[in-house]
Amino acid sequence: MLGKPPQQPLRVAAVQAAAVPGDVLANVATATRLTERAARDGAALVVFPELFVPAYHPPTLAARPADCDVRADAAGQVCDVGLAPLKAAAADLGVAVLIGASVRHADQRRTISLLVVAAGQAAVAYDKQHLWGADEPRLFSPGQRGSVLSCSGWRLGLGICYDVSFPEHARSAALAGAHAYICPSVFLVGRDHRWRTPCTPCSLTVSAAVTPGSSAAGPGCSTRRDARCAGARPPARRSSAPTLTPMSWWQPGPSCRCSPTACTRVADSW
Repeated sequence: MLGKPPQQPLRVAAVQAAAVPGDVLANVATATRLTERAARDGAALVVFPELFVPAYHPPTLAARPADCDVRADAAGQVCDVGLAPLKAAAADLGVAVLIGASVRHADQRRTISLLVVAAGQAAVAYDKQHLWGADEPRLFSPGQRGSVLSCSGWRLGLGICYDVSFPEHARSAALAGAHAYICPSVFLVGRDHRWRTPCTPCSLTVSAAVTPGSSAAGPGCSTRRDARCAGARPPARRSSAPTLTPMSWWQPGPSCRCSPTACTRVADSW
């Protein structure tokens, strides 16, 4: 059940920025710079949009998978050298980063995932379960289970974009004790209304990083509820890095084809 959140607030920076298709190094450089900016304003958790590492651009994702994907080992650890600047910045500043990536797993599955970057390491935190449109099911495999991330005492249910259209997804996080639901997204211009309604009955706070699909705007930060990143103070190391613990809270049933009615909750693992 939904538990009482910690008394200590958790400041979350929801970052909106333009990514370059297929240019992991450039996108990681942008993420590193904006993470430093968010840290100046005291953010403990910095959230980037869906597929920010390679950019959400299906033609490039299809034609250049080797340039777009990062590799995860069997334990979900990601050691891609391209992420080194972001890993170093997160460690130095004592913040945690959630960033969207295209991940090639040890079993060769390819997923749309959230990476958690903290304390000098990067790991797969969650794989998107509900794939949207024609391109995503063609290019990626759906995630096999949900995840709750523990960050400084806050339990955060994770989703990615289209997941938010299925209320059962956020509800399962709430039933597993999540205090908030983090759902980085990429919405086309004029479609950003989609994220607002589904989670309202779930009593969860949504922090979504949204990149308009046809926007020409440069990198920036969006303020949404408790999410903000701005300020001119120099980066300062936080007293301690957030504690991050992925936890399973639900998974599709045997007949699930990304339909909420075909999905069943499993017993909590904690």
